Amino acid sequence: MAANAEFRGMKVFLAQLNPHIGNFEANTARIVDALRRAGEQGADLAVFPELCVCGYPPRDLLEFDDFIRRCEASIDEIRRHTLQVAAIVGAPARNPDPRGKDLFNAAWLLHGGEVKAVVHKTLLPTYDVFDEYRYFEPAYAWQVVPFRGHRIALTVCEDIWNLGDDPLYRVSPMDRLMAEHPDLMVNISASPFSYGHDADRRAVVRGNVLRYGLPMVYANAVGAQTEIVFDGGSLVYDDAGGLVAALSCFREDEALVDTADLYPSRAAGRSAPGPMATDGPAAPPSAPPDILRHLADAQHIAQVREALLLGIRDYFSKMGFRSAIIGSSGGIDSAVTLALACEALGPANVRAVLMPSPFSSGHSVDDALELSRLLGNPCDVIPIAGPYDSLLHTLSPVFGDTPFGIAEENLQSRIRGNLLMAVANKFGHILLNTSNKSELATGYGTLYGDMAGGLSVLGDLYKTQVYALAEDINRRHGTIPANILEKAPSAELRPNQRDSDSLPDYPVLDPVLFLYIEGRLGPAQIAAAGNDTALVGRILRMVNANEYKRNQFCPIIRVSGKAFGVGRRMPIVARHLS
Repeated sequence: MAANAEFRGMKVFLAQLNPHIGNFEANTARIVDALRRAGEQGADLAVFPELCVCGYPPRDLLEFDDFIRRCEASIDEIRRHTLQVAAIVGAPARNPDPRGKDLFNAAWLLHGGEVKAVVHKTLLPTYDVFDEYRYFEPAYAWQVVPFRGHRIALTVCEDIWNLGDDPLYRVSPMDRLMAEHPDLMVNISASPFSYGHDADRRAVVRGNVLRYGLPMVYANAVGAQTEIVFDGGSLVYDDAGGLVAALSCFREDEALVDTADLYPSRAAGRSAPGPMATDGPAAPPSAPPDILRHLADAQHIAQVREALLLGIRDYFSKMGFRSAIIGSSGGIDSAVTLALACEALGPANVRAVLMPSPFSSGHSVDDALELSRLLGNPCDVIPIAGPYDSLLHTLSPVFGDTPFGIAEENLQSRIRGNLLMAVANKFGHILLNTSNKSELATGYGTLYGDMAGGLSVLGDLYKTQVYALAEDINRRHGTIPANILEKAPSAELRPNQRDSDSLPDYPVLDPVLFLYIEGRLGPAQIAAAGNDTALVGRILRMVNANEYKRNQFCPIIRVSGKAFGVGRRMPIVARHLS
């Protein structure tokens, strides 16, 4: 603790908000309303998440001057409401130096109707879903922010993550700020959800506390922005590394803390913990049995369920959509998607359409009907035998007497896609896609057929996880019929078809996919983890050869550390391992 820190405690209001990208009126009103509540509770300072004024990630909207002017107008409006309570809010700031990028990612301290300080983010991530160096200039000066007797080390998200023995960046902002003798750390963040990441986040926040011997107030965003889910879980740690406050996950929340309670080391008459190294996140599992346990971990699956529900709700509410449509096949993927959509949107707002073909089994139709009965959602049955026969007749001069094959199989899937989109267009529904990550990885899906949709609910979940999620849903609600869980998965596009006809069994397939996609391991390393060499080669060829399909897929709600989409950018025409 700094020698000059004999001061009264300061009450800090932690405001975990769900902003809407580009919705300046709503975001500003939310911040102003939170400032009012903070004032009613006697707060001195309210702390809000990273880029909460415009929403995160704004991406190429940052290239529009009008967008930046509206950010500035929002800051101007918010500052008018800081006569009683100061605010730390996240918003872009212009770079006055013509050298470098035109903008900084900034934390603004507003108080007394004035801008008191603007702190720039130093560490600009470009990995996974992040693109910050595309838009922002990194900070090149570091100073503490004085406020109410405190000397605040104010940082933005990634600025506190440069810990461990293999740091990603050469500069650590907190190392620079320690020369300014701060006594309190405040970090505003937009840290996305992935299962298990909350433990990493707590370890990083606490690691900073123990390294620098200072308490930390950490404000994280919550809410879904298309494919990226932010889970909140904002934190306050005292200078001894004790957890003082932890806000809820997956919903807006707030808390009031008194900084007088954040210095137990001082109260005990001893110095705060000295600088120390911190370990990074735990290493991912490597052996197939460990991976399967990791993927199906009950705590992870419970988090995934909450993330998917938030992802569906926010996609619909922020886009102004009201109702969903789902192709219901009687299989596990459509059943889990339907159950989640009904919970997120209400059963009356989710329409299921069964489209049996000549190869659909009777029990699949019965299972799908029973599922909708248990969920209470509207359901239609539209057989496709008629249009299928008609198209085969139309194509017969071209197909001739060639044997039945994948063209005939995919024709059924594309008929279903057309019917679903027709009903969606007619009644204003949004089609939710039901493909899982195992299928997307291996190309086991039909472009413009079962790969159609406006949002993918399960596209970042391996089949192993889909089954685990179904079991979690049934423990809570009991709405998925047992037969859907027990029968062998099948696309039912030809007689007696099983997924295992085209793919390795999922308990064998999913660990290899995990090691390649999440682990970024090569074929030799994956084989050395206990997988058959020839099988590994076959699986990796499938993954790389089907990049063109994934490139045309809809947005996927991200729940893992490496989802298909904006977080995994692979060239389509690459020869590597294909």
